[in-house]
Amino acid sequence: MAIIFLVLIALAVAVGFLWTVQQMVFAGKWAYFVFFLAAFLPFYITTLSVAYLATGSAEIVGLFQVIKEVIVLIAVLVWLFYQKRPFDYPFRLQSTDWLMLGFLSLAFLFLLLPVGEASFVNKALYFKSILIPGFVYFLGRNTRFNGREIHWLFQIIFVVTIAAFLVNCLESFVLDAHLQQFSGYGLYNLHINDIEPSGHYGLTWTFESTGALKRLASFFSDPLELASSVLMGFSAGLIWFLTSKKEYSWPYLIVMVCGMGSLVFASSRASFAAFFLMLGFIALVFQLYRLIGLGIASFLLFVMYVVFFAPEDFYFFVIDTLRFADPSSAGHVVEWLLALDSMVASPQGIGLAMSGNFGSVTEDLKTGGENQFLIYGVQLGWLGMLLYIGALFTGVYLSIFAFRHSDNLQMARLAFLGATVKMGLLLPLFTANVEIYTFVSWISWWMIGTSVNEYSRIKQSRLNDPTSSLPTL
Repeated sequence: MAIIFLVLIALAVAVGFLWTVQQMVFAGKWAYFVFFLAAFLPFYITTLSVAYLATGSAEIVGLFQVIKEVIVLIAVLVWLFYQKRPFDYPFRLQSTDWLMLGFLSLAFLFLLLPVGEASFVNKALYFKSILIPGFVYFLGRNTRFNGREIHWLFQIIFVVTIAAFLVNCLESFVLDAHLQQFSGYGLYNLHINDIEPSGHYGLTWTFESTGALKRLASFFSDPLELASSVLMGFSAGLIWFLTSKKEYSWPYLIVMVCGMGSLVFASSRASFAAFFLMLGFIALVFQLYRLIGLGIASFLLFVMYVVFFAPEDFYFFVIDTLRFADPSSAGHVVEWLLALDSMVASPQGIGLAMSGNFGSVTEDLKTGGENQFLIYGVQLGWLGMLLYIGALFTGVYLSIFAFRHSDNLQMARLAFLGATVKMGLLLPLFTANVEIYTFVSWISWWMIGTSVNEYSRIKQSRLNDPTSSLPTL
């Protein structure tokens, strides 16, 4: 059975990869790499797990592992090839560009300098995990999609969101087990990542909460990645619902319900809080003050449910979370303190591959690891952390400007989605190494890059208009 699934997955990946490369190389559609990433990355870990379960071959797993980087590098090379006058390329760098370049340059400097105890190979692998999202951002920065192509990307996101929820329902109501218990996830982690199975389900502790209650991940790598990713699906459904005619808007309600359903199945506290933060952000952007009221009312209803109606296990789960008495919450605090202690002792940084949960970070060298900002702060110092934060927030700011001022509805939808996803991930960034969740991380960075490109276009077209109001970031 595993062999059959592997053959089907391999065929789907091969067809998608070859079609994308053909479009990029022969039609000059180098930006089409984003379609392959959006369709492949949600199933990435499941693909690797099934590949190892079926073959027991690390080499075959390795072939699937490198596909995501290869498609990005091909896109970069094709983009360079199709530049008719590369030395006449117009560099109109915005604030996000400068901050991203500064962050990548600092990381490259740390790769070359003899800083830290990690091996050069591990440093190089970690630098790759920083560089590829940077490439994705700059490819987005040069993307000019038409409305139909943007529509395709949204359709992929909608399908992924609905499919994730349907698999969650299968896990919960039919299998009464995690999909990962059948896909070879435990074997893959043990033999490829050298991670011993843990928890009551032979996976990792991430797949359960207090009292061994299941936290489902659908076909994503873990419940935290599922929770972060469906925030994108919900936000995409919402913007289409708000900007479509009423008679055509009901399918997007289904997408939103599926996103919320998967969020419940994942049982991620940070993502629950992020969901309400994202709703508040959306309400402010649209000036939908009723939505803020709805959010407050929903929060009060949740509090009433916990206090008066919730089962005892769930009640104490919430109370322990607020008191940081829950093992998971306490673990976050410990990791934060360790990271902050390192940043105070070594404000210039202690080197690449010395913090976080990325595969090249060895357990005996790891310092902190459950806060994306502090992970970069430990490795690249306060400067590296501030450059990352600056790129993140200026990207959101310029994307919102592009959303409000673009005359292209599809482009405005894309800019809105990029901004709201990055804002929605703000709280998960405090409790997880979110940049390793390649689907939501890479796709949202591409959206930010595309949105900054739209901002740059708008800025150029208004330079001679004294009545226009532009940000001065």
